[in-house]
Amino acid sequence: MKRLIPILTFVSVLIAGCANDPIVDTRGVTEAKYKQDLAECRAYADQVNTAGEAVEYGAIGAAVGGVFGAVIGNSDSAQRGAGAGAMSGGTSGAVKAEERKERVLYRRLKGRGYKVLG
Repeated sequence: MKRLIPILTFVSVLIAGCANDPIVDTRGVTEAKYKQDLAECRAYADQVNTAGEAVEYGAIGAAVGGVFGAVIGNSDSAQRGAGAGAMSGGTSGAVKAEERKERVLYRRLKGRGYKVLG
């Protein structure tokens, strides 16, 4: 399990790097004001712990995969099942965390009066 934490963290960083800036109607707002608001809203969104959620879901996936592997085979299949479950669960956790982070960002921008288009 200790070997999985760096892998899951790496996967979550890759996923986090894929995030794009929101498309926002900035009519009537200076670029400097929008950039300031975006930075402040992003600070709120960054409170979502992507790596932590990836590790949490990875641990759950490892447990489920290990049990499943043990039921259908021997200790080797249990280890393979745990590894596959950890990777699947970790990736799923990171994706869900990034989606939540995006929702927080969009809500904060909308709360400041911006029309978020996507």
